[in-house]
Amino acid sequence: MSKSNELTLIPKYEKYMQYIIEVIIKMPRTEKFNIGNEYKTIMYKTLENILYINKMEISKRLYYLNVIDAELSTQKVMLRLMLKNKWIDEKKFKVSMEMLYEIGKILGGLIKQYAKNNKK
Repeated sequence: MSKSNELTLIPKYEKYMQYIIEVIIKMPRTEKFNIGNEYKTIMYKTLENILYINKMEISKRLYYLNVIDAELSTQKVMLRLMLKNKWIDEKKFKVSMEMLYEIGKILGGLIKQYAKNNKK
């Protein structure tokens, strides 16, 4: 189950990244280069950490899963800022948050599984 969820996480996150990049491209110019660049940096770092999960020893995976969870939380905050400042519309915000929610559910399941296995 865990390997399947880990592998499901990669294409889902890639799809999310593609969507967000398209959203950022359509943002006002100054915001595209300010918050847009920060957002892309966090997304790439998150993807890198997701890819590390399969490469790490099982005992170290929980650490990376928690790092990814924190990075996803940062992305949610940034999305709320974008909506509040009207740099993105409500529809793009909802779609982005739904994608993050789905990714977060997979991640939460992995965290629970590895936390349970680490206690043994």
